[in-house]
Amino acid sequence: MIRDDKEMAVSRERLAKLEHTLETLRKTARPEEWPALSSGYRLEIERMQGEILDYLVQNAPPGETVRA
Repeated sequence: MIRDDKEMAVSRERLAKLEHTLETLRKTARPEEWPALSSGYRLEIERMQGEILDYLVQNAPPGETVRA
């Protein structure tokens, strides 16, 4: 769970590194091993993307009123 903008920045950096790692592995992995190799990275990337989106939509900017 992301609690503040600093944690958000760290999460985005980590997400970018995971995506880069997955991109690199995609170029070097054998086709028969790719589904098993990529699935864990995909799950972690999707989990982190969800946390980032949750933080962005659940926390109103300080000092501003949220209107529906």
